[in-house]
Amino acid sequence: MTWQTQLQALGKLETDVPLASRTTLGVGGHARWVFRPFEQKALVEAMALIPSSITILPLGRGSNVLIADKSIDVLVMDLSDVDDLHINGNSIEAGAGVRMSKLAQAAATSALSGLEFMATVPGDLGGGIAMNAGAFGQQVSDVLVSVLILERSGALQTLRREELPMSYRYTTLPQGCLVLAATFKLAQGETEHIRQQMREMRKQRSESQPLALPNCGSVFKNPEGNFAAKLIEEAGLKGKKIGHARISDVHANFIVNEGGASAEDILSLIRLAILEVKKKSDIELEPEVRFVGCAL
Repeated sequence: MTWQTQLQALGKLETDVPLASRTTLGVGGHARWVFRPFEQKALVEAMALIPSSITILPLGRGSNVLIADKSIDVLVMDLSDVDDLHINGNSIEAGAGVRMSKLAQAAATSALSGLEFMATVPGDLGGGIAMNAGAFGQQVSDVLVSVLILERSGALQTLRREELPMSYRYTTLPQGCLVLAATFKLAQGETEHIRQQMREMRKQRSESQPLALPNCGSVFKNPEGNFAAKLIEEAGLKGKKIGHARISDVHANFIVNEGGASAEDILSLIRLAILEVKKKSDIELEPEVRFVGCAL
């Protein structure tokens, strides 16, 4: 019995799957396989079956990622059904497949404060842990207690926050592991006040970002003491278009897909922004977006 046949008993396994519709940018080629385990227990069993030679790519909502136009020889792991959510006092434990916006709402309903920013961050919790997601002066590492990870061997390990190197928009996780769940310690608050903060954050986002068009979120990290959008605008690139991709007229740290854009269109704009900002301001922009099957 092949490992593929064994996986089919633990979830849904598809082959030659287009990925564009699985990303917020709406671009990307095909993956050799996509596997969606039924639940966390099934994922643990499946992990031990997948040969070590197979590259595993966890992909939630597909925000903050740019996937190459060509087919990629990977097994995409869809953790949508790894979505348990438990609240115990001031603590919340959530699976990697829980939408961050849903987690923020659950915290608010329980009058718990500390995850308000997640109401404005697209994507699932697993990706949010991996990139130490943040907004409005808050970030995952501020309230994280521990992370449950799954190693390629199928072994489970709990890592406490102090064991995880977490920096601006990046978490150093053990090589090849998957995030299964995370636990947060929050502060008591007042539900309506928390929800009002979330409404204000969402309003500010909708007014300042090009949310009507496919995008991957912020393309570049903000350099210390500066803003990527400001530097790109000063370099004269706001509104710059290549192919069917454009540096947004609304917010210069966003690249939008105006319909039919390729990954190469978007890569070309990223390269151009890095080059022109370096020329203009002598600052090296660092991408926040992650590249799959392609590189600068």
